[in-house]
Amino acid sequence: MDPCEVVVAVDLGGTRMKCGLVAADGAVLHRETRPTPRADPRDGGRAVLDALLETVVELGQKATAEGHRVRAIGVVVPGVIDAEHGTVGAENLEWVGTPVLASLQAAVATDVPIVLAHDVRAGGYAEFRQGALAGTTNSMFLPLGTGIAAAMIVDGSLVSGDGYAGELGHSKFIHGDAAELCACGQWGCLETVASAAALARRYTARTGRTVDGAREVMELLAAGDPDAAAVWKDALTALIDALVLYTTLVAPTRIAIGGGLIGAGETLLQPLREGVHARLTFQREPEIVAAVLGEEAGMLGAAQMAWDRAQEEETA
Repeated sequence: MDPCEVVVAVDLGGTRMKCGLVAADGAVLHRETRPTPRADPRDGGRAVLDALLETVVELGQKATAEGHRVRAIGVVVPGVIDAEHGTVGAENLEWVGTPVLASLQAAVATDVPIVLAHDVRAGGYAEFRQGALAGTTNSMFLPLGTGIAAAMIVDGSLVSGDGYAGELGHSKFIHGDAAELCACGQWGCLETVASAAALARRYTARTGRTVDGAREVMELLAAGDPDAAAVWKDALTALIDALVLYTTLVAPTRIAIGGGLIGAGETLLQPLREGVHARLTFQREPEIVAAVLGEEAGMLGAAQMAWDRAQEEETA
């Protein structure tokens, strides 16, 4: 492998880190996956932060050892990011106002620019630049996984909201006695019925039978299980409500669905298309498609954001 300029890209998840060294043309010269340590509330998720710092430093060292020049570093994380201060609040990592950006800068100890961004926005940016949303100027990436958040492309730009934008999963769509308490503290969030985690939890609550995640619920659905069908119907109803609301407010031309639930394929996509079509009146109807970059979307988005920053600094 000939030496070249690269960026270090890390997508920090609750259980795994997807990492890469990525060249300017998007080629992934090195990729690896590392475990994310279990977050401990007693130390504010310090083990997770330490593992992230170690990973970034070691990837930089690997690049240098192979003769590459590191131009920038992109790190994407879940949770709410305070873009002004570089701090992160993420329940599943036990981070509360954790100074992630400052910690990265101290660990790297060079003037290499570092981008800290939201994992879903990064995934959406990758889909926008090289995936299912390419060629759009108004679109949305909506991964349905353990949680739900959205990456919004509006008039050709990725919306950040100073690190707070896109939390569609924490909009209230379930009312009355059917509303469940969400981890965010609100009742009736989209995430409580339509995330992959919610499907498994709600099936177990309904039947008393423990299932091995959303995948087993989908298998039971395919086999004609009425309880799986009821849980799935609730999820689709809430998702259609969310897509109609988003379409009315922002008018996307394309919505790319990703995350673990996209494994359901047309069992998910076709009812969403039909439900949204039936509900719209004057609004512009979006295409609803599958995202294409899979589990690497966040890492590829982190790399693209890092290259953007490197080029901005070069021309400044």
